[in-house]
Amino acid sequence: MEIIRGLQNLKPEHKGCVATIGNFDGVHLGHQAVFRQLTTKAQQLGLPTVAITFEPQPQEFFSPDSAPSRLTKFREKVNAILPLQIDRLLCLRFDKRLAKLTAGEFVHNVLVDGLGISHLVIGDDFRFGKGREGDFEFLVQSGKHYRFEVANTHTFDLNGERVSSTGIRNALQAGNVELAEQLLGRPYGMVGRVAHGDKRGRSIGFPTANIYVHRRSTPVGGVYAVQMRGAERDLGAVLVNGVANVGVRPTVAGTRTLLEVHLFDFDREIYGAHVCVNFLNKLRDEQRFDSFEALKSQINQDAMAARAFFSSATRP
Repeated sequence: MEIIRGLQNLKPEHKGCVATIGNFDGVHLGHQAVFRQLTTKAQQLGLPTVAITFEPQPQEFFSPDSAPSRLTKFREKVNAILPLQIDRLLCLRFDKRLAKLTAGEFVHNVLVDGLGISHLVIGDDFRFGKGREGDFEFLVQSGKHYRFEVANTHTFDLNGERVSSTGIRNALQAGNVELAEQLLGRPYGMVGRVAHGDKRGRSIGFPTANIYVHRRSTPVGGVYAVQMRGAERDLGAVLVNGVANVGVRPTVAGTRTLLEVHLFDFDREIYGAHVCVNFLNKLRDEQRFDSFEALKSQINQDAMAARAFFSSATRP
């Protein structure tokens, strides 16, 4: 998949495609259905597929302090889209300049002049352009003028409920990682690079791989049974079971959100490795303990609970 960052990097050979537009936060089953719809049309027309997305997401630009937690950072989003047969990902920087574009200007500058689209797949609730003036009907009329087709995305339901990023976020925040996995079509995970920590875990017999999440807020928090795999080296594709805490570590006066993973029966050095941590079962919320000894005792209980989960679960 080719990643194109910004309109300025579009080339003449990028013209002519079928496209869709969205945040694709989580790249869940609904998004995957849209991509299948897109690739089917692309095969019929003999054209490449393009997914258009934004960084930051529009809500993060307009309301940075109240925007919902991201399910996927950009790199995680790319990793999730890679297997879905999308030829190009056009990432537009959402800034003041883009926010000021009218709906007509967006269609002309991005879809027509930039990409020369032949077919657009979009939700009928999609709104865009300055003041959110553009909608599905506007795109249909624009398509008639510029000679491209516009198709509505098919709603994707699971057990009678529409699959959405908001629903997945709510499930994760409620601790229901099993439901989130069903809606995503895969375990919910975070990626990051293993960094050096303060070595407190090592001193009590629970060494941890420390990963700074680099997010304003996270949809998960607390202690989980997890599996880690390497994204680049060292761990490779092998899944290693463990227990993890996501939070600020109030017992040791932490202030920065950290993902700490204690891996079971694993003693290799993986500092600097880029890894993915999948959250499989929530054990408890994060809490503050009165002493380091009390924390150590609870970590031991958490590890036993996680091992018990893996002993009973049908996991690879």
